[in-house]
Amino acid sequence: MRGLLGLLVAAVLSGCGQPVVASTPVTRVSTAQEGTYAVGVRTLRLARGPGRPLPTTVWYPVNRAASNGRTVQNAPIAAGRFPLVLFSHGLHSLPEMHGQLTSRWAAAGFVVAAPAYPHTNRRAGQFSRADIRNQPADAWQVVQQVLRLNDVPSDPFAGHLDPTRLAAAGHSAGGYTTAGLFSAGHAAQLRAGIVIAGAGMTGSSFGGPTAKMLFVHGNADGTVPISRGRAAFNQVPWPKAFLTVTRGDHGGYLAPGRRAFDQIVRTMTDFLRWALYGDLTARRRLPTDASSPGTTEFDSRL
Repeated sequence: MRGLLGLLVAAVLSGCGQPVVASTPVTRVSTAQEGTYAVGVRTLRLARGPGRPLPTTVWYPVNRAASNGRTVQNAPIAAGRFPLVLFSHGLHSLPEMHGQLTSRWAAAGFVVAAPAYPHTNRRAGQFSRADIRNQPADAWQVVQQVLRLNDVPSDPFAGHLDPTRLAAAGHSAGGYTTAGLFSAGHAAQLRAGIVIAGAGMTGSSFGGPTAKMLFVHGNADGTVPISRGRAAFNQVPWPKAFLTVTRGDHGGYLAPGRRAFDQIVRTMTDFLRWALYGDLTARRRLPTDASSPGTTEFDSRL
């Protein structure tokens, strides 16, 4: 991942228990769940070397009977093998601040892992925007370490992760991090990306195996102008779509109850269902999910 970012785009500003072994049999979930799961959450102590701690919050599908309808710490994971989505936060943010998205994806049948990056998270002792150049390598390390749990018999996730179906998503600086994962040489298992209010990294270009890409951007974003998101979108050589939030700022639309939130969540969730499960019904829903006159516009080249 070296050389992914020579200079960080100046416009990226701030703002941007005990293991429980599942008792249910493991079966492959080959199609996306039509209903919703309850959601479990656990925290993993991961790192990329001694100087780069990457504490990671993981949201995952849980049987409703096991959770009583609540998000439960360390609840047993639901039966099945689930795709993994890596989520990257923005500057001065934290994984839990994006739980409104990640928990909804987990409820739709995805395991979502979100690391706190060492020098850009809200609690960082030595904050540095420039450290974003190192985050794609951090992100991929987290993916690899989470996937290893699939082969650890004593771990709750053993046999429940599908290493052939991976995606990455992120907001703001996390969007830049996400884009940086899709450079030449990326793993073929990394099948899809969602860049929210972000753009491409200087010194890096999209390349390697085909991956489906979705961009989400407000056209009144004063932190990362939509023109930068569009420029990155135009460089993508694979199936892609661009969801514009009319009069949308840098990310207020990511909060439940805010204008365009429902359209954005439906679009991103169905995009992941199509990209990782091959759900053609979800693919057909995308234009309806994403298009709301006066609220959102959808440019699809999928």
